[in-house]
Amino acid sequence: MIQEAEAATQIDAVASPRKADLKSDPHGLAFLATIAVVMTAWICGLVWAAIAFLNWVVS
Repeated sequence: MIQEAEAATQIDAVASPRKADLKSDPHGLAFLATIAVVMTAWICGLVWAAIAFLNWVVS
């Protein structure tokens, strides 16, 4: 009985695919790159808006 459970555990360990993380998966890498581009654009937009607002206040 114990041997059958151990054999089943070993088969499950061999059959289960390796857990993919975002860096090794090509789609995950594209997802991370998309997030980085969107965050950069968002920060640039905030900086631009702050500069425009301060220019409006000063003038």
